[in-house]
Parts: sequence; C-alpha cells; structure tokens
Amino acid sequence: MKNDKYNTILKSINAKNIVLASQSPRRAKLLKLLGLDFKICPSHVDEDSIDIKDPVKHVMELSRAKAKEVADSLELGLVIGADTIVVLDEEILGKPADKKEAAEMLSRLSGRTHQVYTGFTIVENPGGNTMFDYEVTNVHFRELNDWEIQGYINTKSPYDKAGAYGIQDQSAVFADRIDGCFYNVVGFPVTKFYLRLLNMLNY
Repeated sequence: MKNDKYNTILKSINAKNIVLASQSPRRAKLLKLLGLDFKICPSHVDEDSIDIKDPVKHVMELSRAKAKEVADSLELGLVIGADTIVVLDEEILGKPADKKEAAEMLSRLSGRTHQVYTGFTIVENPGGNTMFDYEVTNVHFRELNDWEIQGYINTKSPYDKAGAYGIQDQSAVFADRIDGCFYNVVGFPVTKFYLRLLNMLNY
C-alpha cells in the first residue's frame, strides 16, 4: 500500500508538465533520480546581471529569475529554476574564463574549506504558486599539486563550472571532506527539493 501511494503521488506530480529551466546535464540527471519526467527549457537570464554579494540572496534571486522567465511563457506547468555558486572567504567564484583563471581558483581552493550554495525555485501555473529555498555544503580540498591542477585544467572540465571544478568528474579526488548534501555540490540538493516539492503540492 505504501508503495502504491508513492507511485500515485509520483504520477500526479509528473502530470503537471514539469519544466527544468536549465541546460545543466547534472541537474537533469539528478531530477531523473527522483523519477521525474520533465522537459528542458533553459532560461536566458544573464547571470552576470545579478550583482548581489550575499551568497544566499544571490542564488535565490537567480533561481527565481530563471524560473519566472520560463514560467511566464507557459500557461500550464511546474517550472524549476536553480543556481549554484562556490564561495571562498565570502567571495563568489564564478566560472573561469580561461586556463589562468581556472588555475588561480583551484590554487586558492587548495588546502581550504569553501562553501557551495544552491538556490532553487518552483513556480506552478496557472496561478503562479511559488516555492523557494536553498542549501549550503562545506567542502574541504586537500593540498593540491601543481601538476594535478594543470592536468585537470587540460581536460577542459573546469570551464562550465563555478569554482572551476565538478565534484562528479576527475576533481572528485580533490575533496577529502564534505559536510552536508553531496548532491548540492554536484548542482542540485535533491532531498531538500523533494521535501519542499511535496510540501508545496500538499502531499
């Protein structure tokens, strides 16, 4: 009976025309872990246009803007927007523009603890019912060798990732301690999202 209730709720959620306002393959993969069926419709929000230093406000505003832009184009749908940043010493580290910037970021992260913040927003149409929240995870990097940094940069993996690394790729060996949600570091806090989604939809 419990399994039947789970399947009934999942079927009900999937009937709501779920839309992911992101082209991140990592977020798409994580949403699929939850059994969600969704379409991908990336927002065109300029992330550089949000100049907010506070990390929580930063990710919350960007996730809201992304979800709202896509939701405004739909009469019916459950739109999910998200934004992830890396923060070191209260400074937001974006995506590196080139090899030099990637090397500088990774060198700064070496031997240090930094924070990964992800904000997410859900907008349901019709009606515009909105839910939002965020997650933060502490990640500690061991001391990195220069050859490790250069080798990782040569894979070209750093360039589309905040902080110049992705915990799910070769840089997984850079982190020796993670305090908090692992999936948040990948790019989406699936547990908190799942719980907030159930609450929003009154399940």
